[in-house]
Amino acid sequence: MPIVGMDAAIAPGGVVVVIDVIRAFTTAAVAFERGVPEIACAPTAEAGRGLRRLHPDRLLIGETGGLRPADFDFGNSPFEMSTAPLHGRRVIQATSNGTLGLSRCPAPAALLAVSARNVGATARWIAGNHPGVAWTLVCTGQTAEDRACAKHLNALLDGSAPRTAELVSGIRDGAAEHDRHYARLPAAERVDISRDLGFCCDVDSSAFAMVGEVHKDHVVLTKVPC
Repeated sequence: MPIVGMDAAIAPGGVVVVIDVIRAFTTAAVAFERGVPEIACAPTAEAGRGLRRLHPDRLLIGETGGLRPADFDFGNSPFEMSTAPLHGRRVIQATSNGTLGLSRCPAPAALLAVSARNVGATARWIAGNHPGVAWTLVCTGQTAEDRACAKHLNALLDGSAPRTAELVSGIRDGAAEHDRHYARLPAAERVDISRDLGFCCDVDSSAFAMVGEVHKDHVVLTKVPC
């Protein structure tokens, strides 16, 4: 089944899995682990702000250019989520790649968000709920970690037993690519992902799928244990 990038046309009626390992859907997975009941994923920071105006009780998390906007409660960081008081709080997330990718999938049979933390659970959910349905895996970034996660998930869905070590190696390669990119930027624009990397590499620590419900201007993720 196809592994594609963000610009690919997605045919309706299939299972679509949107991948963002560093860091959007690792952040989302940790937020669910910490007791968040749902995450409204906005395609842009401004759309996230609009949702926050409608729902001022919700936390607004995410990034632009990798950095937390000043009016957001938290950045796009699984490390931050791991210590934040989140239990029972609904969240709005807006990121440059992951949440934007969710918005580009018209009329799927199912829409899921995945990182390495919940890749196995995602495969189980798809196999249990949509057997025989074609799937498309969307890599939202251009660095190695999303493609490594896509290859791992594709193998699981094909009934193979891919090696966790290869996925972790791909994530670390992607992190190195991110570091090289940020090193070329002015100091004020650099992003330090060092505290997040361990969370991103923690394969299958989350025993749930993150299943999306498509709304007019955003996608709502919920946690489905499996």
